[in-house]
Amino acid sequence: MPTSAAAPHLVGKLSLETASGSFLGATRIRLLEKIAEHGSISQAAKAVPMSYKAAWDAIDAMNNILDTALVERSVGGQHGGGTRLTDYGRKVIAMYRAMEQDYQSSLNRLSASLDGPGRGDVPWFKSLMQRLSVQTSARNQLAGRVASLRSVGVNCEVRLRLDEQTELTAIITRESAELLGLQMGREVHALVKAQSVLLLSAAPRPTTASNHLCGEVTRIDPSDVSTEVTLTLPGGRCLTAIVTPEHLSTLALTVGGPVCAAIKANDVILAVFD
Repeated sequence: MPTSAAAPHLVGKLSLETASGSFLGATRIRLLEKIAEHGSISQAAKAVPMSYKAAWDAIDAMNNILDTALVERSVGGQHGGGTRLTDYGRKVIAMYRAMEQDYQSSLNRLSASLDGPGRGDVPWFKSLMQRLSVQTSARNQLAGRVASLRSVGVNCEVRLRLDEQTELTAIITRESAELLGLQMGREVHALVKAQSVLLLSAAPRPTTASNHLCGEVTRIDPSDVSTEVTLTLPGGRCLTAIVTPEHLSTLALTVGGPVCAAIKANDVILAVFD
């Protein structure tokens, strides 16, 4: 005897969203848990599963947004380097799992109330949530606080303090600054496309860019057409740049070596979250 179709229900998938997509969700939480278990990014990536590169990208994205790193790493060295979860990272996992449980319980109650004649509301609700998802193609997302605001004609120069050692300058219109409600001390997210990050030697030549950030090369992912280079700044935040093979050869970059990045203020997009 055929069974009737199961009533639709809501399944909780807790995700913290930013302008560049999901910042913290089930996959990244599993990655953090596997890092704590294995102490190795490659083993953790296989266990999730996800690619080695995607794992590093996720770690860089999380560490860039937060004031305290979730993951600490070492490159090379006598013991070959490694990856470890910080105490703060363990707290984030515990918080996420607790919120996830409460979130699912709330959805179970909501699903039960919609079950019956009005249960068609569940697919509608799911469709609505999908439409509200916002993503951006900008590879670099850096969180900071407004350190200064200065009018420059019809524009506004916004200087963000990412950490004690790093600042980033953006140029937006004064109207945009007003719409964003920018003020001293407000948290702002800066978005920069990887193609807008110009890599320079450790002793950079003068450029017209307002931002010159120097750090250490932590990853080089080459391909036939372009190469993705990740550098870590002194405060622990990371930047990703896309360069041609010719440019990469000219710079003679090596993992662990010094490098600088130039970013024009006009290439920095600002976003705020209420």
